[in-house]
Amino acid sequence: MSAFAARRTVMVDTQVRPSDVTKLPIIQAMLTIPRERFVPGPMVEAAYIGENVALGGGRVLLEPRTLAKMLDTLDIKPSDLVLDLAVATGYSSAVIAHMAQAVVAVEADESLAAEAGAALESIGVTNVALETGAPTAGAPEHGPYDAIIVEGGIEVFPAALESQVKEGGRVVAIFMQGALGTVRLGVRHGDGIRWRDAFNATAPVLEGFAAERGFAL
Repeated sequence: MSAFAARRTVMVDTQVRPSDVTKLPIIQAMLTIPRERFVPGPMVEAAYIGENVALGGGRVLLEPRTLAKMLDTLDIKPSDLVLDLAVATGYSSAVIAHMAQAVVAVEADESLAAEAGAALESIGVTNVALETGAPTAGAPEHGPYDAIIVEGGIEVFPAALESQVKEGGRVVAIFMQGALGTVRLGVRHGDGIRWRDAFNATAPVLEGFAAERGFAL
């Protein structure tokens, strides 16, 4: 077993399983996908730490525990079409691709998107469609989606994304209030999404997902 494969096992055994993530597809995916391939070279030794990995520009690779619990909350099925937003270097998309039928991944930063594309290709992932564009706009041409996940903090969930969720489809995102964050699960019913709190986690608020600030005297 390589050093990174050993760290992958330790990551699952010490960060994922103790967080009450027991769904076998998540465990298998996180044991299989080489997270080190999705961390920029200078930071590769931090690939398996139990905290968000800073990628620069206010972007992070979500810590394994947070991603695993978000996927557990989202309850992805093998037949699902999943929209993965603000994917950065693409690790989340690789993990989800191991669990779902197909993934549409959207990343605004061209350099991060290029890294994601190279990393996904290097490990032979073929069921991810990677697009460079604003995550707030989603990818309506491929939808609607069974599930949507946002790989970073948000204050508002844009209406343009709500319309891309199938009836009965699910959304999971980290809603930030100041320094505090709560992961919420949303389910589409009719014209709206009903949200409930799932667990606490934090991540920097992504560009375009902040609430509009009113003027104050």
